[in-house]
Amino acid sequence: MNARLETSSESVVESAAGLLEELRAEPPLVHCITNSVVTGFTANVLLALGAAPAMVDITGEAGMFAAISSGLLVNLGTPTPEQRSASLEAVGGARTAGTPWVLDPVAVGALPVRTALAQDLLALRPTVIRGNASEILALAGVSQGGRGVDALDSTDAAADAARDLARRTGGAVAVSGPVDLLVDADRELRLANGDALLTRVTGGGCALGAVMAAFLGTARRTGDSPLLAASAATLVYTLAAEDAAAGAAGPGSFAVRLLDALSAVEPGRIAARARVETGVAA
Repeated sequence: MNARLETSSESVVESAAGLLEELRAEPPLVHCITNSVVTGFTANVLLALGAAPAMVDITGEAGMFAAISSGLLVNLGTPTPEQRSASLEAVGGARTAGTPWVLDPVAVGALPVRTALAQDLLALRPTVIRGNASEILALAGVSQGGRGVDALDSTDAAADAARDLARRTGGAVAVSGPVDLLVDADRELRLANGDALLTRVTGGGCALGAVMAAFLGTARRTGDSPLLAASAATLVYTLAAEDAAAGAAGPGSFAVRLLDALSAVEPGRIAARARVETGVAA
């Protein structure tokens, strides 16, 4: 599969289907440094998708493991001293080895410890940044963030900040919301799949960062861009959420059904259901 520079809606969908096929044919090893609230759910999401999770989050191991992994997630949800050190060590190992990595700056802005760490990690140029609108605005230095993990700003309000971050890092930025906005330095995508039940399950957003790390690992082999890898992850995850919600009685059954739905997403069905708008970044 050649690198795709075009970002028509058709090419985005084609890339997502191709990357999902490649991921399942050669499962990526995904190194997750994530928060203690969502560790088990995140691992199960990756397994259901077809990837191989590893939750290595101690110093002395994180750097060497990131270097041999397909992709790395650094999620700042519960930044203990050990995890803060391990995150910086892991990113150092990833950068040396060329391992793509995702920064999920959970609840940055008002909380000083994670905000300082997020700025240190931002300077190391993550391949993809994933967050809600308030987190993206805070990371870009535009606002003080939201209410914990909850966004107080709209996706559109974070568009300029997302483009600024993408240009500063040379990577892609994904702003999660009712309509997801994904940008790199030149292009933007809006993806309108998903279900509100994702916001009623702990880890519903955090697990998407891990899925992005998995697709980045596959895209490293195929030559697809970080923007297309992040969009593929978002499409597969949100389509699975729609399937899970269709038969769920509420958040509890939805969480279980999401795992089943992720394992059942078929590449050939993505085109029929994906809702994608493309454009050129301002």
